[in-house]
Amino acid sequence: MRAFSAVAYRVSIGLSLLCMGSSLSWAADGGTTEYNRALSYSAPKGVSPVMRAADKTIEPQTVGGGTQYLFKQDGQHASPPLHTDPPLAPAQTQRAMAERTAKDFIHHMGMKTQPYSNYPKEEFGVFGENGRELLERVNIPLHAGDPESKSGPPLPQAEALLPEMHWNRWLRDRGVAFMFDTTNEFAGAITSPTKGLGLKQGASNAGQYSFENDIDWYKLAGIRGFETHVIGVGRYGISASKMFGDNTNPSQEIYGGGGNVVFHLVHFYGEETLWGGRLNIAMGRMSSNTDFANSPLYCNFMNNAFCGNPKAVTDNYVRSSYPGTSWAARIRARPTNSTYIQVGVYFPERGIYGVQENRTGFKFNGAMISGVLTPIEFGWEPEFGKAHLSGHYKVGFAPDTSDHYLGVYNPPNRRNAGQTMMRIPNCPTCNGVGDAVPGTGIRRNFNWGMWFLADQMIIRHPTKDTVEGGLIAFFDAYWNKPDVAMRGKLYAFGLVDTGFWRARPLDTVGVSFSYTGSSHSTRAAQRFQVEHGMAPAAGSPYYSSGGAPLMWGSYGVQRWGSTLEATYRIHVMRGVTFAPDFQYYFNPGMQRVLKDAAMLGFKSHVQFF
Repeated sequence: MRAFSAVAYRVSIGLSLLCMGSSLSWAADGGTTEYNRALSYSAPKGVSPVMRAADKTIEPQTVGGGTQYLFKQDGQHASPPLHTDPPLAPAQTQRAMAERTAKDFIHHMGMKTQPYSNYPKEEFGVFGENGRELLERVNIPLHAGDPESKSGPPLPQAEALLPEMHWNRWLRDRGVAFMFDTTNEFAGAITSPTKGLGLKQGASNAGQYSFENDIDWYKLAGIRGFETHVIGVGRYGISASKMFGDNTNPSQEIYGGGGNVVFHLVHFYGEETLWGGRLNIAMGRMSSNTDFANSPLYCNFMNNAFCGNPKAVTDNYVRSSYPGTSWAARIRARPTNSTYIQVGVYFPERGIYGVQENRTGFKFNGAMISGVLTPIEFGWEPEFGKAHLSGHYKVGFAPDTSDHYLGVYNPPNRRNAGQTMMRIPNCPTCNGVGDAVPGTGIRRNFNWGMWFLADQMIIRHPTKDTVEGGLIAFFDAYWNKPDVAMRGKLYAFGLVDTGFWRARPLDTVGVSFSYTGSSHSTRAAQRFQVEHGMAPAAGSPYYSSGGAPLMWGSYGVQRWGSTLEATYRIHVMRGVTFAPDFQYYFNPGMQRVLKDAAMLGFKSHVQFF
């Protein structure tokens, strides 16, 4: 019995080494809940009750000074014995034997292994700039796993053009991962713009190269569950939709915020994973919209309506969006395998997107911190049916205490009459009224946003793409506090399908529609400008110079606008995707004075390593 206990202990050690950092989901003989538990060996009893219930055992036998292991089912041999040669003596041989035994044990028990918390170790064909894989830790449910594992999730490892470089593999084996990629987005208008406003029909390219470093400090230095992440970008180009007057949903999401420098620091934070993934704590320079009100589905598309977040989320500087970050801390807990709750404390900085204050991303002193943002989000991530059709349902609320001086109209009264008013520069036709809009410079110290996001897989396809291998429908709704926001609400829905074509299993097709509505305070302020002669006549030199006379860079009162987008992402080769893209704008920039516009373009992504 003592010998068998020692063997069982060695087998458990081998199994732990095999699956460190990975969660194991077990299914045997029909996959009942009794079997959906991690293996647990006990020295007195030899094997766990789960294994005994399956009438399957592993037994040691001593043969000629060595040891062999016999797998039995219902008392009969289920496999040839495994021999050790030389006999058990050195610790290295014992460990190798235990690993072989554990592998064969799993195979003959009819079990399946599953990556830690269902995070894919390598993603095939999925589009995503560096950093996008980190947010998938929010969006994938925690499955039954090894609660004793103290390691964090596997380091991000996207499908890459150059996967077998010796130096990179050597570093990864020791817990240090480097990734480098580039994204380009080209778009051009195929319709003429509204005449007389200085607008034009044109095309442009916007792009980004990105560098990412992730370190698993358990592998590197024995610090269990701790990982660090550093991401930097270089950006170039501009969005083409600005040429025909849109200032709400840019046609290329990748532009802006990069500081026009070679390297702009984005993320710089550490995270600790505890209790097999039940608790995750992150602190450092972080983007609030990476974890909150987000989904990996959004950047299948190119329009900024919801790639990388629903655009209403980023209506002001407080809710930082990639590549803007601030000092922050975030805690995520999973009370059950398919639910989570997360809350964060972020310290937004005024000028976060401006080159004057935060051009390189290395401004750490916090001199421009203006308040506190405390988002909270609840998530339910069920799986339906035999095909395990996954869904993600999120509701969240994000209050903040920062100062807001935004161009929205609040009628002057005894309390605010003497406060600063928003001024309209270079107003050639104000007719003596002045270039200030009463009530628009009032300071607000409280703001909020709230959201409901949902996506559900309808059909699953047998592809390598473990995250998006199927037809997925999604719906988004976001609301802002109207007296400090330009966008009052946003609604979006769409379909994304990967693996629908058997001959091209990693290609993706998608269609989406978004609706953005202005806040009533925005409309009131712009109407005031129009009614008091602050809007130059069409065809005036002011328009010819490319100027927009109303607040928020508008040519008319902003009410509502919509975008329709269709894309087909082609998996060209390992690490390379190319996606032709069509976009149609209804009321560009939420302005009915502008005619609808159509655009053609493409989005490409190359993951080098």
